[in-house]
Amino acid sequence: MTINSSPLGEKSIYADQYDNSLIFPIERAIKRREIGINKKTPPFYGYDILNAYELSWLASNGKPEVAVAEIIYPCDSVCLVESKSLKLYLNSFNGTVFDSAEHVKDVIEHDLSNKLMTHVLVKLIDVNKKMDSFLPEGEIIDGFYNEDFSDPSIGTIHGITVKNEQIYSNLLKSNCPVTLQPDWGTLIVTYSGPKINRFSLLHYILSLRHLNEFHEQCIEKIYMEIYKNCQPNDLQVYGRYTRRGGVDINPYRSMMNDPVPENIRTFRQ
Repeated sequence: MTINSSPLGEKSIYADQYDNSLIFPIERAIKRREIGINKKTPPFYGYDILNAYELSWLASNGKPEVAVAEIIYPCDSVCLVESKSLKLYLNSFNGTVFDSAEHVKDVIEHDLSNKLMTHVLVKLIDVNKKMDSFLPEGEIIDGFYNEDFSDPSIGTIHGITVKNEQIYSNLLKSNCPVTLQPDWGTLIVTYSGPKINRFSLLHYILSLRHLNEFHEQCIEKIYMEIYKNCQPNDLQVYGRYTRRGGVDINPYRSMMNDPVPENIRTFRQ
C-alpha cells in the first residue's frame, strides 16, 4: 500500500467497535531503494519499538480498562505500520468487550503480525507503574554548532579511533511526509571505529529539519550516512521520538544482530 492511500491527512471517524481493517501497512522497500538499501541484504538489523498510550477496552462486566501497549517488531518485516492507522485501530477497542488483558494482547499481536508479515511482540503495561525518565550516556553534541559550518556531510577526525563511544543529540527533527507535521526526537549513536566529527554530525542532523519522511526512514537514512561516510567497525543508531496521536515510535538499527534494546524513555517522552 502507498502513503497516498493511507488515512494520514484525511478526516477520520473514530470507531469504538473492534475493527482490524483499520491497520494500514506501508512497504519498507520503496523508501529504502531511494537511499541505496538492498531489501534482500540491508546493512543493518534492528527493531521498531512503539508505545501506544491510548488503549482502552471493556471488561466482561462492562467496566473500562486501560493500559499502555508496547509493540515491538523487527526491521526486516516487509511493512511498517502507519501510526495514525494504529491509533484508529487501537481506539476501536474502546467499546468492545474482551475476556482479559491477555486476550487484548493476543488480538493485537495476531492482527499486527498478519498485516506486517512478521512476528510482532506486544506487552501491556499497567498505567500505575512508576516510570523513570532516561538520560542517554555519553556526550551530548548539541553545543557543536557553528553558524559558518556549511557542509552537512558527516565526517571523521583523521587518525583517531574509538571503541563503544556513545554520542547523542536532542535536536533531531523531521516531518511527516503527508501532513508535514513536525516529528521531534533524540538521536543516540553508539559506534566503534574512526572518531566521528561532532560538528559534522550535528550539522547533518540539523539539515534534516525539512526532511519529509517517517521516523523509521529517517533513522535508516542517518544510519546509512554514518555507515558510508565514517566506515565504523560497529554501529547502533537509536531514535527516541516524542509521541504524536498517542503513539511514540522508536527505531533501532544496528550493524550487529543485537537483542531488542531497552525501551528507555527520555524526559520528553
